[in-house]
Amino acid sequence: MARECFFLGKKTHSGFSYARRGKAKYLGGVGKKVTGKTKRMFRANIQRVRAVVDGRVCRIKVSAKAIRMGLVQKPVKRDWSPPQSESES
Repeated sequence: MARECFFLGKKTHSGFSYARRGKAKYLGGVGKKVTGKTKRMFRANIQRVRAVVDGRVCRIKVSAKAIRMGLVQKPVKRDWSPPQSESES
């Protein structure tokens, strides 16, 4: 499950990057021509976050969209401090 959103299932997809030359028709040219096609990857914006899943706190990989949608429930902040001993005061 590398680079896949825990909630939405977004993951890396492949595609092409097109290299073009020429002038667009609406600008007065004869049109753009494709001169090259290179493989590339479209990567989802995946973040590692601590979240509450099934009542337990664990680290999961989540897309930024899932965080914005409010699907991630963050764990509560701890207010722990070290115990004060009698000799320090």
